[in-house]
Amino acid sequence: MGEVSTIGLDLAKNVFQAHGADASGAVLFRKKLRRHQLLTFFAGQKPCTVAMEACSSSHYWAREIAKLGHSVRLISPAYVKPFVKRQKNDAADAEAICEAAQRPTMRFVAPKSEQAQAAAVVFRARDLLVKQRTQIINALRGHLAEFGIVVAKGPARVPQLVRAVADPEEPIPELARPILQMLIETLRGLDEQVARLDGEIAQRAKEDETARRLMTIPGVGPVIAVALAALAPPAETFRRGRDFAAWVGLTPLQRSTGGKQKLGATSKMGERTLRRLLIIGANTILIRAARNGVPASSWLARMMARKPPMLVRVALANKMARIVWALLARGEVHRAPAVGA
Repeated sequence: MGEVSTIGLDLAKNVFQAHGADASGAVLFRKKLRRHQLLTFFAGQKPCTVAMEACSSSHYWAREIAKLGHSVRLISPAYVKPFVKRQKNDAADAEAICEAAQRPTMRFVAPKSEQAQAAAVVFRARDLLVKQRTQIINALRGHLAEFGIVVAKGPARVPQLVRAVADPEEPIPELARPILQMLIETLRGLDEQVARLDGEIAQRAKEDETARRLMTIPGVGPVIAVALAALAPPAETFRRGRDFAAWVGLTPLQRSTGGKQKLGATSKMGERTLRRLLIIGANTILIRAARNGVPASSWLARMMARKPPMLVRVALANKMARIVWALLARGEVHRAPAVGA
């Protein structure tokens, strides 16, 4: 029997599946492990490469297994899927992970530290609260529309909804009015919680040196800067700015063949939070450019003249992502305006 070179580990809540192979790819063992057995098992193995899918709890297990002397590799599930043979089960998944990890051109995800994951919690929590706030606003609009009260979309219109519920002259049945008032109270509570999180993010932006440097980029405020510092992998993970923009999900899909290049819509394959924030930041630049004007010969002016607004936003967000990578990689501050040619 050869020596174990790579172990593919299929993660779960309680029952894990391990697949061991030697350097040639020959199967050495297939083993099912309970949660309490996992670290004991890896402690008894000689140092080798342990591969897992980059999914829920993978960064935790990567840290714990690395402490035992193993080299841990996290792989995107999309890159593991082609190696699954026919039926999908835990054993087949572990084998596919093991095979994928042995490919010389495979791309891996950098494991995150506890601090990095803790820093990201504020953005995940804020996204959740903002979604709940949007749901309640839409619910209020929908309920009032049933009674003939129509209000335009957007958070700016919420005061109209509140006034309509409070106004006894509005044609709202008394049976529904206290329930609608309950939704309004929940909405106010969510507003307060989102404001508290925004305050926490602003405080972190003042204290973090990387965030302060990123805020020198036009369109990058405290929320975007702290999100980039917390959620983006180390700059050395990427060879160039384009790779970072592709990781965020700001590059077009390719359908090229026969020497013909065909580019499609934005891939959206990447970090959704950062992509959304960068597009919002790009939109603020466009609003400012439409109000104040930009040089006719600049890249932004040419794009605005011949491309749809949303395409310009994404293209500008892509440009901002490349600048972000340059600042992270070189430890510098931004000097030239993002609207330059």
